Amino acid sequence: MSRRAIPHALIAALLAPCCALPLTPARAQQAPPPAVSADARQILVMLRLPPPHIRPNSNYGGSYGDSMSRAARRRTAQRIARREGFELIDGWPMPLVGVDCYVMRVPASISVEAAVARVSKDRAVAWSQPMQIYRTRGGGAQGGDPLAAAQPATLAWRLGDLHRVATGRGVTVAVIDSKIETSHPDLAGQFVTTQDFVVNGPLPSEQHGTGVAGVIAARADNGIGIAGVAPGARLMALRACWQTGSAAAGPTLCDTLSLAKALQYAIDHNAQVINLSLSGPPDILLAKLVDLALARKAIVVAAYDPALARGGFPALEAGVIAVGDESLQSLPALVYGAPGRDIPTTQPGGRWYLVNGSSYSAAHVSGLVALLRERRRAASPQSLAGSRPHGGTIDACASLLGPFNGCDCSCTLARELGHSARK
Repeated sequence: MSRRAIPHALIAALLAPCCALPLTPARAQQAPPPAVSADARQILVMLRLPPPHIRPNSNYGGSYGDSMSRAARRRTAQRIARREGFELIDGWPMPLVGVDCYVMRVPASISVEAAVARVSKDRAVAWSQPMQIYRTRGGGAQGGDPLAAAQPATLAWRLGDLHRVATGRGVTVAVIDSKIETSHPDLAGQFVTTQDFVVNGPLPSEQHGTGVAGVIAARADNGIGIAGVAPGARLMALRACWQTGSAAAGPTLCDTLSLAKALQYAIDHNAQVINLSLSGPPDILLAKLVDLALARKAIVVAAYDPALARGGFPALEAGVIAVGDESLQSLPALVYGAPGRDIPTTQPGGRWYLVNGSSYSAAHVSGLVALLRERRRAASPQSLAGSRPHGGTIDACASLLGPFNGCDCSCTLARELGHSARK
């Protein structure tokens, strides 16, 4: 019987005795959407920074000289906005890619494309681009029971056995997503930092980010809920996305600038794995930051979207591990498949729901990569073991333990544990 064929009610009934926390009606979780909107009239204008060796303070430490330099670039941005008839909205330093990023709103009298072209001709401008919008790749939550033993990866990936070899200890995973409930009883203590890069916060915890975090690193052996793929890993909760309503009523969205802020933070603070359970159009600024993360040996995992060309950005970016729901009819070359249907995971309000989508497939692989990083194994689109070369359904055991050399997962695991015991 396939995992999808098991009725949700039956799973819940079988697992009900192990549930330690009371559940409240799902409708209580529907919080008002945040006051954030996707403004299609906004553009980003990147002003060049001077080379590091002539900057007053190249690390943006806040010196007097550096403040003067930033103020000068702010005046330049104001000059450009006045000249073009744009509204200057916001600004953010992006020293990792050598620019200060300014948000401007374009009037209805000019197209966004024409505005970008006009501004890009200014000598102070490195480049300009539209403000892109990205969507997370998770479906709505279902049900309302903790489903500790119903994780598809528990059996398919032999998580209990793999956790005898590695749990992700010492590995930091940046979860760039909507707001995570860091106080959830299955997540409390799993975070090294919490940052919010979305305007108009703070707001209640949100479903998508909380669910992704649980798949990656929910606490193990605590008597409640689920166990994450890498329960020994520590997470950065980096909010760059916002829930537009209940999971069933509206998507979870992110934009170029919020994602860029979160990516820069993750890179600056040495995240070893970066989870991006989202997709959207190609983007110059975000591509530069993703490439920089990869150059600094971080592993970037992204959700594959079959509805977008080449799976959407950032999954299409070279070096990124692209992951889709293994139940999809076909996955192209270089895309891995991982569990993405009927996944029990953490949700706001101290609950656990069933969720679906490639967002959670990507989260599985981010957890697996954390296990590999603990063992100091390379982790790239080419190093994971799938059902076909460089892609296909993930073989978690082979990915973690390496080639079996004539031995299956069970005996390789036994050898591994026996070798550890003799040390």
